[in-house]
Amino acid sequence: MPRAGLAPASVVAAGAELADEIGFANLTMGLLAERVGVKTPSLYKHVASLEALQHAIAGQARRELTDAAARAAVGKSGPEAVVAFATAWRRWALDHPGRYAATVRAPTAEDDEEDRALANEALRIMYDILAGLDLPRSRLTDAARVLRSALHGFATLESAGGFGLARDVDRSFAYLVDTLIAGLRANNAPTADDAAPATHQI
Repeated sequence: MPRAGLAPASVVAAGAELADEIGFANLTMGLLAERVGVKTPSLYKHVASLEALQHAIAGQARRELTDAAARAAVGKSGPEAVVAFATAWRRWALDHPGRYAATVRAPTAEDDEEDRALANEALRIMYDILAGLDLPRSRLTDAARVLRSALHGFATLESAGGFGLARDVDRSFAYLVDTLIAGLRANNAPTADDAAPATHQI
């Protein structure tokens, strides 16, 4: 019988917490079994495989990151919304490094409907925020990729201790976001295919 009080959702939650502590790539079923207090074979009564666990953690993490960034931007528009979104993204990534690593891969056509729905919701929020910079529709995917790449690079370097100079990191991050906003607004000519942005992935 599965351990009393243990369920798939609690196993995934424990896996997410453990990934934050040891790194998503270092997560194993054995280590998770130790964390939740069961033998490794017993863990498979709650989650089918390590791949299934990683998949579930990635879904939970995408939802949490999207919710945190979206909440921060509520009631704001234009550059203010972008700053709030970016700041919340960075904060969540630093607070949850293992979970954040699980969010990097974009869902594919083979993934389930929930994955695609989560990805589409995240993109919709990012597009809505970027549209507040008066960007044409054909530039939204480009802008989303630029914003995501910059935030990911900064947060990943910061999380790994990659900024060793004395300059305050918060000031550098603010400069990064201000530079992105200025660059996006300055380079906003529509492309030849002024169409709706794609969904599922950036």
